[in-house]
Amino acid sequence: MTFVVDTSARRWSVAVVEDGHGRTLVESTERPDLAAVYRQVEQPDRIAVATGPGSFTGLRVGVAFGLGLAIALRIPIVPLPSLGLRAARSLVPATAVLEAGRGRVYYQAPGGEAKLGEPADIPGSHPLVGDVNAQTAAALVAAGHRFVPPSELRDFAEAAAKMLEVAREVPYRNLEITYMQSFSPRKA
Repeated sequence: MTFVVDTSARRWSVAVVEDGHGRTLVESTERPDLAAVYRQVEQPDRIAVATGPGSFTGLRVGVAFGLGLAIALRIPIVPLPSLGLRAARSLVPATAVLEAGRGRVYYQAPGGEAKLGEPADIPGSHPLVGDVNAQTAAALVAAGHRFVPPSELRDFAEAAAKMLEVAREVPYRNLEITYMQSFSPRKA
């Protein structure tokens, strides 16, 4: 069984996946107590964590929790890209989006690289799937984008199970968070 944690966005998600089937334990914007959620399941064989891009603090919370748990239990850790998890939720090819702040989004078109940009920067070739606030969603729609309808979405656990089909374990020291923004002061 794989215990899956995604804290990369405003909605935190936790699931368990076993034999290609998943069960979502929690999906909430109310920051759940990850330790309490973990205590609801039997001991997993491995841990999977969303590694970004996404919320700077959220990513650090989820990765630290997952890595600490994996090390303590001496079980493997599996990194899952945050945008890949969003894209896996869609039953149709879609561009994954995540809130990046200041009106920007992290996005990844099918077959493309993860990027940071404004709503107008996102290619319009595919509908969008992801996690953004209402103001950003409105800006995306105003820029001509449309979102995948809820009827064409998988739940988090199903998306995680799909990602785990191809994801690979990494040594603890090789687990990296994907940050796409610089926190350096801008040059004049």
